[in-house]
Amino acid sequence: MSKPAYLIFDVEAVADGQLISRVKYPDETISPEAAIAQFRAEQAAQSPTGSDFIPYTYMLPISIAIAKVSADYQLLDLTVLDSPQFRSHVMTAHFWQGWRHYNHPTLVTFNGRGFDIPLLELAAYRYGISLPDWFNVDAKTYDQARNRYNTHSHLDLMDLLSNFGASRMNGGLNVLANLIGKPGKTGIDGSMVQDLYHQGQVQKINDYCLADVLDTYFVFLRTRVLLGRLTLEQEHTLVEHAKLLLSARQKENPAFAHYLSHWGDWNPPG
Repeated sequence: MSKPAYLIFDVEAVADGQLISRVKYPDETISPEAAIAQFRAEQAAQSPTGSDFIPYTYMLPISIAIAKVSADYQLLDLTVLDSPQFRSHVMTAHFWQGWRHYNHPTLVTFNGRGFDIPLLELAAYRYGISLPDWFNVDAKTYDQARNRYNTHSHLDLMDLLSNFGASRMNGGLNVLANLIGKPGKTGIDGSMVQDLYHQGQVQKINDYCLADVLDTYFVFLRTRVLLGRLTLEQEHTLVEHAKLLLSARQKENPAFAHYLSHWGDWNPPG
């Protein structure tokens, strides 16, 4: 298999109850589970929408799913890191090792600049992982891997489609996937991850993460059409190739079968 030019990825995370207990409630005798519940309640009370989402600074990655994509945008492989153990420190190390092993391919995300990337940077900090080629702060500003406008290093599709935050991408990845006939959310969304983790359903979280990566890949392809890098005919060929890959692997991975069961094809108007 040729080395990927793009790594399209998604991360799901859960709250670190021990950290929350130490930092948020140092004068209380409170279990990690109770600390999480209390922090979530406080977040919901302060949120205009009632969201109980905990900031990434208090979280640990529990799932990292990756699509390896060639320079001509062909889907090469799909994987979730450190399966089936799903250990935070191992998957963090494997993610950064893989990026380095493949000679710094472009990272592709949806809203990764606001969540996935800083979460993985902080995880590297937590676990003592050295990343001088990512934190290349002595390079010229545009050549720094973490520069917001260096899309060769990291392409955040939400940044691209919202003109770097000039507009709001209401509906997010779910809307963009549905616009081109792909599944989007099928019963699970990010707000459910913490509760699924408490229920011991880590595999279900990883299956959801993998589905998000697939949606991101197909949205990525349509943005290549938007930018004039692909024709619609070329995009269609790549989509069909990806569907064949999923079909061939659906018996080994139920997540692929679930995704295909919600598959839709994009049909041009008229």
